[in-house]
Amino acid sequence: MMFSRAEKTPLAEWWWSIDRELLGALVLLMACGMVLSFAASPPVAERLGLSPWHFVIRHALFCIPALGVLVATSFLGQRQLRFWSLGILAVSLVLLWATLRFGTEVKGARRWMNFAGQSLQPSEFVKPAFAVIGAWLFSEYMILRNVPGRAIATLIMVVIVAALLLQPDLGQTALVMATWAVLLFLSGISWWIIIGLAGAAGALLFGAYAFFPHFARRIDTFLNPEGGGNTYQIDRALQSLLEGGWFGRGPGESIAKKLIPDAHADYVFSAAAGEFGILFCMALVGLIAFIVLRAMVGAQRQSSLFARLAASTLAIQFAMQSGINLAVNLNLIPPKGMTLPFVSYGGTSMIAIAFGMGLMLALTRTKPEDRMATGLPSYRSAVVAPAE
Repeated sequence: MMFSRAEKTPLAEWWWSIDRELLGALVLLMACGMVLSFAASPPVAERLGLSPWHFVIRHALFCIPALGVLVATSFLGQRQLRFWSLGILAVSLVLLWATLRFGTEVKGARRWMNFAGQSLQPSEFVKPAFAVIGAWLFSEYMILRNVPGRAIATLIMVVIVAALLLQPDLGQTALVMATWAVLLFLSGISWWIIIGLAGAAGALLFGAYAFFPHFARRIDTFLNPEGGGNTYQIDRALQSLLEGGWFGRGPGESIAKKLIPDAHADYVFSAAAGEFGILFCMALVGLIAFIVLRAMVGAQRQSSLFARLAASTLAIQFAMQSGINLAVNLNLIPPKGMTLPFVSYGGTSMIAIAFGMGLMLALTRTKPEDRMATGLPSYRSAVVAPAE
């Protein structure tokens, strides 16, 4: 026991109100990412002419501020986290549009801004900030129908999506739109609207295929691998998944992993399978599932509608990003540059995810009124406590 329940210090109150199991699972996932960085990144660094420990060191350096952001954000109250989320959303939106003119172009896309030699991807911070601000706007609309919260959230989503499509970044576009759809569903809409949105999503996919050549090439290659498209990376990733078997070949022994260009980033899951086996990968997926389900249960215990919507949306957003990465590694969907949260290499992604998960921890902290509450109404009911 670190603190007595009788203590009234901010640290003691945080310790007794935070979901310690959820916090521990997030830290454990970050530790797994560090272990996999040791296993997967040295061959990548050597191919690029760098020190074998280049990405390992940088991954460790990213973990330090990410852990700090995770813990510091979890101390925030509801008013504070809305304030920070609104500020980060506003700054990230400005930077998101600025990348179209001043960003670094990589493979025909402008998604990164450089500051003092460091790269920043604004879209990574847009996602958790939009989830929180969107949940706030939707909750205000549900409680006070004269507040146009749903319309404002939809307008913000359109502004974000427009910038992402112009970069272009279809993966982040899909995730932002899915976040908005989750908020829409949790706030209560008819099944006819849901069916209509599903049809609109299908139409958008056909539109992306028609107007974005690189997206069309990926779809064509995915559907017809023998048609001459570049399938080298996914072929090596699948080879790594198969060669590891149940228990893996052991640290540093995977052959296919050494040939995967992005073994430290988007395909770290495949590299893990080759090194440590399918059982380890199943445990990793189980850890991610535990985080999502634990957060959803914690969200259900909140008396504030805003907290319930925001925590649930952040958890589902985390699950969707993890699912996209895993599906790409298993060749279930076309390749897309989406990191595996806290596991893949990437400073911007790790710190942004830490911010989002810190918000989720803050929103699921136990309050006296939540411990006493029983029979809380569903998401779609407006008879709940308003946001603080």
